[in-house]
Amino acid sequence: MESFTYYMPTRLLFGAGRLAELATTEHFPWKKALLVAGAGGSARRSGTLDRVRGLLASRGVQTVVYDRIRPNPEVAQVEEAARIAKEEGCDVVIGLGGGSTIDSAKSIAMLAKNPGPYWDYMTSGTGGRRVARNGALPIVAITTTAGTGTEADPWTVQSNPQSREKIGWGSDITFPTLSIIDPELMTSLSPRQTAYTGMDALFHSAEAYLATCHQPASDLLALEAVSLIAKQLPVAVADGSNIEARAALAWANTEAGICESLSSCISHHSMEHAVSAFYPDVAHGCGLTMLSVAYFSDLAERRPERFAELAQAMGEKVDLLPESERAFAFIRALEKLIQAVGLADETLSKYGVRKADIPELARNAFSAMGGLFKVTPVKQEQADVERIFQRAYR
Repeated sequence: MESFTYYMPTRLLFGAGRLAELATTEHFPWKKALLVAGAGGSARRSGTLDRVRGLLASRGVQTVVYDRIRPNPEVAQVEEAARIAKEEGCDVVIGLGGGSTIDSAKSIAMLAKNPGPYWDYMTSGTGGRRVARNGALPIVAITTTAGTGTEADPWTVQSNPQSREKIGWGSDITFPTLSIIDPELMTSLSPRQTAYTGMDALFHSAEAYLATCHQPASDLLALEAVSLIAKQLPVAVADGSNIEARAALAWANTEAGICESLSSCISHHSMEHAVSAFYPDVAHGCGLTMLSVAYFSDLAERRPERFAELAQAMGEKVDLLPESERAFAFIRALEKLIQAVGLADETLSKYGVRKADIPELARNAFSAMGGLFKVTPVKQEQADVERIFQRAYR
């Protein structure tokens, strides 16, 4: 009998057109919101930010906009926004956008209720391991991408440029209270951003399936998410207006977020966090993709169990293969998907990563995000991680 914990306190409103319910839902009792958006201005240009403000205003909710969150968000913006939330007396924080803005909304919500610098609360690396005893403001997530699953989990990732660390953190207090997943908000996403975010969701699911802490519910959700992404991501990349594909990816992404609540990512994410901590121009999903074939090949060689099911979920006919080849069907399926969504041209060297960086990147993966190595299905040491970086390097 397996032993596990299942805790999922977030209310999900899922489906095309559900954003409109922000004006009427009984599950929004707050009166003044800090509305967090990205620095790139996409939410404003698309009209979504003004639409959200209008829906809230229709029910008497005031909004204070903070739109300075970077694609790889940093602690300085979290601290600035938390100070504004306190000064303005906000009683809820809304994250509008992709993973960076919703993650930041979680971090801001915590810091708005607790004293001191944000990094004091990080539980690894140079973090102070302080406990957020005052909880957090309520968090509402309105996602406009299908990548991180952050609308359905407690995790938030922030970078500290001074220490060159990118650390994920979260607890029960940083689960969103309410999340709206409306695929109509995702149709304007560019093909490349669609590919990056979709691959991120794929890896969340695959890693949750392989993690040693997987459980029955996460297994079911992970395999369905992998299947949906393998089928629908190339469709959405080719035609971003295809609402059926967008809805399938939105649900797969939310499934992946639930998987991160019930299971965990593994050291693939630790390695990518090191890359984008050193090179912030690397989008998270892009970094994961560049490392993925080398990473999962290494795992499949050392611990092939459970890879065949992932390959089957991606459409590979593994039952026709010899037992010794079934794990590597997943690698072939992964390579085909990367090609199909237009990411085969992404290389570490293109972003300025040098082979000479590899030892330091490996050390950073352990120091900043060492906890994920504990749930990785093989034991990995510095030399193992360096070997994978070397295999991935182009």
